[in-house]
Amino acid sequence: MVHTAVVIMAKVPEAGAVKTRLCPPLAPHTAAALYRAFLVDKIAQVRQLAQARPTIAYTPEDSRDFFAALAPDFLLIPQQGADLGERLANSFVQCFATGYMGVMAIDSDTPTLPTAFLQQAVGLLARPQTDVVIGPTDDGGYYLIGLRALHRELFDNMPWSTAAVAPETQKRATAKGLTIAWLPPWFDIDTAADLQRLQTTLAQTPATEPRSTRQFFLEHAL
Repeated sequence: MVHTAVVIMAKVPEAGAVKTRLCPPLAPHTAAALYRAFLVDKIAQVRQLAQARPTIAYTPEDSRDFFAALAPDFLLIPQQGADLGERLANSFVQCFATGYMGVMAIDSDTPTLPTAFLQQAVGLLARPQTDVVIGPTDDGGYYLIGLRALHRELFDNMPWSTAAVAPETQKRATAKGLTIAWLPPWFDIDTAADLQRLQTTLAQTPATEPRSTRQFFLEHAL
């Protein structure tokens, strides 16, 4: 029986609504195309995981059909809430209510993240002694947070999109006596510097994955 839901936090890739911090250097429609490539690659990656239920928490609310076509084998749940903290917490609520003993939320803009990191998180969440799993990003945020029970204080009034997110999450979890398991750090794609780092990383890596992201760079001269 699968005990863990792996939830991709996803938006519809519409121009002007995603990856806006990459504009410039990208035009809004190009940034949306890049985000779609990230999303397709993340869906393919999550499909590879063992003992995990692939899930997408989507927004906006009327975009279910888009994601059903993109990932027909995934559990689909709508994001609910006024800010990222509420949307994350409510996504955990929906998955726990479905019966999963562990839930982890992941971003959709870490195209080069090793699949082994996600599989490691699934294994950690299966251990009763683990309360929280965190995959930190180089900029102070996190690409993954996993829980065995909902702790809303890890999401309420968090300084999102700042370098304080992971440290503040650690502080709050520790204050509550929760046991944290850490994954290796990685980088996500938010800024022009991140985009350049991604291109450099892909050029130095001969593997075909992430397939859609590599195809994007073949089709767009940046």
